[in-house]
Amino acid sequence: MKTHKQKGFSLIELLIVVAIILIIAAIAIPNLLRARISANEASAVASLRTLNTAQISYNSTYPTVGYAATLAALAGTNCAPPTSAGACLIDTQLASGVKSGYSFVISGTGSTTPVSSYQFRADPLAPNQTGVRFFCSFADGVIRAGTASLTTCDGSATPLQ
Repeated sequence: MKTHKQKGFSLIELLIVVAIILIIAAIAIPNLLRARISANEASAVASLRTLNTAQISYNSTYPTVGYAATLAALAGTNCAPPTSAGACLIDTQLASGVKSGYSFVISGTGSTTPVSSYQFRADPLAPNQTGVRFFCSFADGVIRAGTASLTTCDGSATPLQ
């Protein structure tokens, strides 16, 4: 009499493998989300540095205008030649005001000409999901960070280390 040997995995063995996969996923996913938040924050800081540099270049190139009053003035689609309305100093993604989970806003430019001040803010689009820190900078070029929105970016905000 020949015995029939079964091939394959039992239900218990499959359930053990699935449980191990779920445990590994439960450990890895929070680390992945923290890494994504860190990457978004690093991108926001780099974007603020780019915006500060663009403002300095803009002010040097168009001294009768001063600093740019809008993100669109720092960008531009037709760069032959650049103008004060579209200086082509930043990319169109950053000029849209949203990049890497953060929204960027320019304010504090006033209504005088030449514009002598500005303030940039970078706020996470979904706090605790796309970023946990808020950032700002103004004409001194120092990036400042906080755990709440920095509506007024001044010397009292904590400088980034």
